[in-house]
Amino acid sequence: MQAQSYYLPSAAPVGQLKTKRGLLKYLLLSLVTLGIYSIVFYSSISGDINVIASRYDGKKTMHYALLFFLVAPFTLSIGYFVWYHRISNRIGGELRRRNIPYSFGASDFWLWNILGLLIAVGPLVYLYKLCRATNSLAEHYNRYG
Repeated sequence: MQAQSYYLPSAAPVGQLKTKRGLLKYLLLSLVTLGIYSIVFYSSISGDINVIASRYDGKKTMHYALLFFLVAPFTLSIGYFVWYHRISNRIGGELRRRNIPYSFGASDFWLWNILGLLIAVGPLVYLYKLCRATNSLAEHYNRYG
């Protein structure tokens, strides 16, 4: 008689997401590459949030490269505001769903990235919060799926 083997699926994902996004790295690489790294940076965030959240919320975030090259020029850059609002809201929703104790959402985009322009460092604060939120999500996803 042949012994049965039981397969217990792992909750952890096969592929690992980036967990080392940072403000200083973003600023330096964007400067050295004349802005090309910023497209890569936001593209990876849009791809990661789709991997992490799509099966739970049923949504799909537009790839940043598509926004940058096609949508934004035809919408006179209004597409950027919509994209940033939606992705910030989606990241915040996923943080809450996974019970990760970090506050982030669309209000951070509007308060820090838009109104924060008045104090000059606001967009940097938003970018720091975005990096921290996506790193937290990626770490949780890498561990638990």
